[in-house]
Amino acid sequence: MKTHKLILPEHLNNYGFLFGGYLMQWIDEHAYIVATIQYPGNKFVTIALDNVVFKKSITDGSILIFDINEVSKGNTSITYNAKVLGRHIESNKETFVFETNITFVNVDENGNKSPIKTLNSDFEDGLF
Repeated sequence: MKTHKLILPEHLNNYGFLFGGYLMQWIDEHAYIVATIQYPGNKFVTIALDNVVFKKSITDGSILIFDINEVSKGNTSITYNAKVLGRHIESNKETFVFETNITFVNVDENGNKSPIKTLNSDFEDGLF
């Protein structure tokens, strides 16, 4: 699933580049949304992000493209690949920015691991 985010001045550090923490937050949020749409009725929490290496700086006016795809699913956990591309408004060129795998675990009301429930969703029916 692809989603987008506009980079605004409040996302930048004093050198004019994106704070890396915002990118981590957005990856977590966008991947969580995909997991929730694909597997409704579960309570996913983030347990891991692989290799965090920023490949390209991001500046004001850039549009980030988040491409989130399922990599593997176990009994209680699910892993997504999160690829981030950047597009600057003026040049309209896309560049590779970042990539990681993010893993969620499904938990019950007590915070214990719980099997992932699979229900038909709009995502699986091709409506997204």
